[in-house]
This record gives sequence, structure tokens and C-alpha cells, in this order.
Amino acid sequence: MKIICIGRNYIEHAKELNSEIPNEPVFFLKPDTSLIKDNRPFFYPDFSKDIQYEVELVLKIAKAGKNIQTKFANKYYDEIGIGIDFTARDIQNICKTKGLPWEKAKAFDGAAPIGKFISKNEFLDQKNINFNLNINNYLVQKGNTKDLLFSFDTIIAHVSNFFTLKTGDLIFTGTPEGVGPIKIGDRLEAYIENQKLLDFEIK
Repeated sequence: MKIICIGRNYIEHAKELNSEIPNEPVFFLKPDTSLIKDNRPFFYPDFSKDIQYEVELVLKIAKAGKNIQTKFANKYYDEIGIGIDFTARDIQNICKTKGLPWEKAKAFDGAAPIGKFISKNEFLDQKNINFNLNINNYLVQKGNTKDLLFSFDTIIAHVSNFFTLKTGDLIFTGTPEGVGPIKIGDRLEAYIENQKLLDFEIK
């Protein structure tokens, strides 16, 4: 299975990192060793001093597809969940400066905790889904899909031009503004609407 992550998909987040606003979806991959499931803890790695959280809605691909048309893209996922795209910001900044790939800043072990998934049919309007992240009971990020630069269907259609999507693949759809650092001892809780779907600690 693949973990596909969309970058700069909320304008205010792109602005807070002084990044260019893209004119098509920007994406990168994480390996399956990045996954953390079942609310298991994230262990802070020795190679970074600035691991930052980025909460994102996650699509679970339900059937294989290639060169999917946007108008049919909604048939290729059936569940929506929430996850964290952990980023070693200090390493990422060095990579940016040198024009190097970002994998070691984005794709390290444990860099993609995911929570429970729920049927997309539970949402009356997928263009108006609220989600948020609390750390130590304090709201640090909140977003709504109405602010997506590229919709779920647009993302799926675009990515499928380059990669065959397979059942079980995950697509992280981008993070809103408000990203920031974590520290050992923090407790992260992520919600879609009022449902808490992810709850884990940093150790």
C-alpha cells in the first residue's frame, strides 16, 4: 500500500511556511513504516530537534484505478479518517536550502499516525467537513474542507495520472494553518466534527 500526501492544499498553511501557492496538487510519498495505528505512541527520534504536527483528513482508496476522471473519482474512496503528517522541520529546511528531496524529513518511521475511519456517507456535504487537533486539551489546529485548494476528487484524479491507486492506499489531503512543534509528554487528540478518532502520546 502507498501513503500519498498532498502538500500546500490550504492557502493559509502555504503562506505560514512562505511557500508558493501551487497551480496543481503537490504530492509526495511515505512508506508503510511511517504508519502508527491503534493510538500507539510516537517516539521522538534522535535525528531532529523540531518535529512538527500537521493534522490532515485521510482518504482510504476502495478500489484500483488509473487515469481516473474527476467526475468518477468519488467512486474510488469510501472512508474518511484523520492523521498526522509529522515533519522534521529542521531537516526539511536544510533540504529546501540545498534543493534536496524531503523524504528524511517526511517519511521517517512513525511519521504518519492515523486514527479510525468512518464512512464518507456519514457526511452530508464533503465540501464542508470540520476537523481539528488538540494538544494537551488545547486547540492548536482547525480546518474545513471548504478551504481546500484542490478537492478530494481533483486530488484522486491528478494522482492517478502518475500512480495506479490500489485498494487500501491512503491519501493525506493537506493541513490547514497552525502547524507547530511537539515535545515528549504531549497528548494529541484529533477530531472530525465532534468525533474523536485519534488519541496518542509523544514519548
